[in-house]
Amino acid sequence: MNLDLRGCGTALITPFKRDGSLDLDTLRRLVRFQLHEGIHFLVPCGTTGETPTLEPDEYLAVIRTVVEEVQGRVPVVPGVTGNYTAKVASMAREVGSLGVQAILSAAPYYNKPTQEGLYRHFTTIAEAAGIPVVLYNVPGRTSSNIEPATVARLAKIPNIIGIKEASGSITQQMEVLAQVPSGFRVLSGDDAFTFPLMALGGVGIISVASNEVPGPMSRLVELMLDGKIEEARKLHFELLPLMQINFIESSPIPVKAALAMMGMVEEVYRLPLVPLKSENRVRLEKVLEAQGLLAAKAESRRSA
Repeated sequence: MNLDLRGCGTALITPFKRDGSLDLDTLRRLVRFQLHEGIHFLVPCGTTGETPTLEPDEYLAVIRTVVEEVQGRVPVVPGVTGNYTAKVASMAREVGSLGVQAILSAAPYYNKPTQEGLYRHFTTIAEAAGIPVVLYNVPGRTSSNIEPATVARLAKIPNIIGIKEASGSITQQMEVLAQVPSGFRVLSGDDAFTFPLMALGGVGIISVASNEVPGPMSRLVELMLDGKIEEARKLHFELLPLMQINFIESSPIPVKAALAMMGMVEEVYRLPLVPLKSENRVRLEKVLEAQGLLAAKAESRRSA
């Protein structure tokens, strides 16, 4: 299936109201901000979206809201993940009918399947989805590493079109790039790896930092795609402190705290996530101030 998914995609946070309920009005404002800043695609309902804490009706409401607000202007690629293959396949079938352009599916967590188990899991999901599928390898969260040889096998499935690679190993990322066919999209799953992975042949990033700075992150990827390495390197190092501070505690705690400091959301999490530690909040605020992201720009973001 021909979806040329490249560029910067934002792993959207899910905003909640002070009472802990879903805040779809703020979600719409966040989507408008992303579109205004030139984001290339949007990824709701991933880890950054606190999806494990969403009820099934909330999960679908988030996806429908993003699709409605986007109105076809950029691809919408929601997360569809779980550790029971039949259930994930059913979810993929349902989500595929909501007007999205692709789905992102992480390796099953907790079960620790073999490579053959991973292959069968993803082929089952791809068949059920009926739309393009992007694999997501994040062993630090799932304890399941999709090895390069397995990625290469899965790349032969017509509607498995790419991978979000967040193994944290540049060696593994190089092996993936060396083994997959031309046209298979390898996207970084770590903001700080965007520059090196794209220098090796990757085509973009599914980003946490673009929640805060969609324009600069999109520009970084565009520079790399255009071969403007020196400009991209400069921008990479300008954004690196923000990329790093977003993971000072478990994501999405820092990025949600940052967006609250920027005046864009209420800082509300669902357990087991809790607010940022006070000492880390001070460090985060200093980085945001240095990046020019605090109060001076908050009003313009609210009105996006």
